[in-house]
Amino acid sequence: MQVDVITIFPKMFAPVVGESILKRAQECGAVRIDVHDLRSYTHDKRKTVDDRPYGGGPGMVLKPEPVFEAVEAVEMKRHGRAKAAAKLSFAKASEQRRRECEIILMSPGGIRLTQTVAAQLSRLTHLMILCGHYEGVDERIRQALVDREVSIGDYVLTGGELPAMVLIDTVVRLIPGVVGHPQSTHDESFAKDLLEYPHYTRPPVFRGMAVPEALRCGDHQRVATWRSLQAVARTSRQ
Repeated sequence: MQVDVITIFPKMFAPVVGESILKRAQECGAVRIDVHDLRSYTHDKRKTVDDRPYGGGPGMVLKPEPVFEAVEAVEMKRHGRAKAAAKLSFAKASEQRRRECEIILMSPGGIRLTQTVAAQLSRLTHLMILCGHYEGVDERIRQALVDREVSIGDYVLTGGELPAMVLIDTVVRLIPGVVGHPQSTHDESFAKDLLEYPHYTRPPVFRGMAVPEALRCGDHQRVATWRSLQAVARTSRQ
């Protein structure tokens, strides 16, 4: 999978994508993650990416010009064509692009990121993520470029960078071969619409707290039953 991130704060991503599972996923060739500075696609000395909203109101809005240029530059690099270069209608261009790449806008008004959504995205070959900022993005970006808006929760953050990192981590770990044991992702919380069962490791007793006998008995069926019951109980308490 190819992941391209377009942001005005590219340095935020290096510590995250350069560690742990995301680092190993890139080293083994399962994914390539490239971060693009939106300001590189501006043409004024101040590298302006935002402006005042028409009609008045608080805050600033991300301008369409640098976002369109950034998206089209990435498309041209990855697929040899961009929407503007293809001179297609918005609808036809969007349909063509979706077959090659899905463009995600991180937005508090988007669909909630769930394990199901992450699994869908993990099957793509190219994912492009736009990090919103300020008061929002020019609506023409949504109309002409964005295939899906994704939110990580009903709260507002300073920008789309942290949500983008959450999305990348959630999606990449579901790519086959990234996580060492496939059962790890299969059994995780929400994979079956249930929270994950409790985990224990050695020692068997620690400060008077013992590992449940069902996990130490060696009976695989009994272990599976215990875990299933615990997952249901933990979910019902939420």
